[in-house]
Amino acid sequence: MTNQDLIDLLKSNLSLHDVVVKSEGSHYNIIAIDDRFDDMSRVQKQQLIYGPLNDKIADGTIHAISIKTFSVAQWQREKMFN
Repeated sequence: MTNQDLIDLLKSNLSLHDVVVKSEGSHYNIIAIDDRFDDMSRVQKQQLIYGPLNDKIADGTIHAISIKTFSVAQWQREKMFN
């Protein structure tokens, strides 16, 4: 699964504002950006992102995931410092 495949999967299933993916083999770092994260708990955010990925995790395509979530404003601030 390419990074773009994962981005497309998450964007099409969750209608996220933006998604950034970096990977090494079957280990993926996902940054999901959307304003709906403002009103969600950490667990709810994780559950939302994991939902469309469950089949890929179950079949071994995805072995490990690191997820970070930001609202659009939070992401703009975060990018300023990186």
